[in-house]
Amino acid sequence: MPFVTSDGAAIYWKVEGETDRPRLVLLNSIGTDMDLWSPVLPLLREHVALLRIDTRGHGASDAPPGDYSLAGLARDVAAVMDAAGWDSAQVAGVSLGGMIAMQMALDMPERVTGLIPICTSATMDRAAWRTRVDTVRRDGMAGIVDLAMSRFLSPAFIAERPGHAATIRRGLLTMPAKGYAGCAAAIRDMALSDRLGEIACPTLVISGERDSSTPYAGHGDYLVSAIPGARHVALPAAHLAPLEAPDALADAILNHRS
Repeated sequence: MPFVTSDGAAIYWKVEGETDRPRLVLLNSIGTDMDLWSPVLPLLREHVALLRIDTRGHGASDAPPGDYSLAGLARDVAAVMDAAGWDSAQVAGVSLGGMIAMQMALDMPERVTGLIPICTSATMDRAAWRTRVDTVRRDGMAGIVDLAMSRFLSPAFIAERPGHAATIRRGLLTMPAKGYAGCAAAIRDMALSDRLGEIACPTLVISGERDSSTPYAGHGDYLVSAIPGARHVALPAAHLAPLEAPDALADAILNHRS
């Protein structure tokens, strides 16, 4: 299993597809791991080289205690890219992954040839995320699992795919609380909104029509208006678009050229 050490933590990563193809980094949401992208992989693999990462605190990556930062999580991705021999790539991320991707585009623009923030935001409620951090550190993952599941998937998808929903719920309950809390602190403390005008790479903002966590109104629309030249695509999905709309998401990604 490939790991790279970044700021004292082992970060798990995987490359798929033919490496001479255009390069695409895929970043997971908070509370999931790289398997979030599994439904989309067969649709992307023949067209692009893929680099997936378990964000610090998630999946097989280490979950050190304490608060994480978006800048630190962006450095983790850069360390993985170095280990893979990738100097630059398009970067797509869901939720927290989209926030990390935007941080990368700001802090290391030479590494991000194209940006695809999916079901994400630069303006989350700081007080709500402070409460979520405190709750997880006090009560563990059981303290927020119902809240997270209510935001992740639409009721229709849960009814049609109860096994998928059960898998996501189990993943939440079994992940390290310190990893979730560390990443939740990064969301709480993010400072992207005033810098979005500095992003210079081609950007495609993707929103979910059923996303109650980061709906287009108040979240995606802010990204579209603030990032120069940004385009927008809406998908028939809730927050975890790779699960609910894999075909439409793959089409949108492949049609976004850096």
